[in-house]
Amino acid sequence: MTRRNSPTDSITEPVRRASSQPWFERLARLGYAAKGLVYFIIGFLAAQAAFGSRGKTTDTKGALATIVSQPFGKFLLFLVTIGIIGYVLLRIAQTVLDPEHAGEKMDAKRIATRIGYAFSGLAYAGLAVTAVKLIIGSGGGSSGNSTQDWTALFLSQPFGQWLVGLGGAMTIGVGFSYLYKAFKGKFRQQFKLTQMSNNEKTWAVRLGRLGIAARGIVFTIIGFFLIQAAKQSDASQAKGFGEVLASLEQNRFGPWILGLVALGLIAYGIYSLVQARYRQILQ
Repeated sequence: MTRRNSPTDSITEPVRRASSQPWFERLARLGYAAKGLVYFIIGFLAAQAAFGSRGKTTDTKGALATIVSQPFGKFLLFLVTIGIIGYVLLRIAQTVLDPEHAGEKMDAKRIATRIGYAFSGLAYAGLAVTAVKLIIGSGGGSSGNSTQDWTALFLSQPFGQWLVGLGGAMTIGVGFSYLYKAFKGKFRQQFKLTQMSNNEKTWAVRLGRLGIAARGIVFTIIGFFLIQAAKQSDASQAKGFGEVLASLEQNRFGPWILGLVALGLIAYGIYSLVQARYRQILQ
């Protein structure tokens, strides 16, 4: 009996064929490396700010601006941009194919995971556009606050406060999921463990736990600020990644707290580089 084509086959089959090509895996691994460099820079600058070495807190766009300002910066940023595009393609493939849960029953968790992949892909697509603008010299730096801009846009809509509040609750949920992931350490299963030494496995888990937990803390705080913006119907209360890092410094133990989170982000950057080498891609 011949298999009847599913209505989704017209979407999944081209993605499946493209993602099975050798170039796709190379691009995806370059994507993890680019992501790792971006987070390493964010963490390094935040650590400098925490420990009084003329650093500054910034976000992913600020990290790209830092790269382009270095010697041969445009060439380096060009390579990073190719990597970011590769990461976007990977997220698209993960959204469509959901390879890590293939064969499992579709449930709310799987749907949420695929939605998360899609939003991640959109976010990094925007980052790729910013990188291109920096390369050609048409702006795209860290000026302005896109989080506040988007919050203001949603607040101006019907039921805007509810929408922003829901976004904040979802962001907190993402943060908690990262903290849970760091605690459980199941991300270890995503690596090609047979190709890793025992020492590499140990450090991959340590770096992953510290780095993923640091991201979880930042996302949770972003969510709380979004809820505050919703309650007060004030977009200026919303804070993005860089603003949250800056806010961590503004209390009695701020430099220590920021320093710990910064070290976590540096660890996440190194962990992403380990992923670039050893992570299973669409398996």
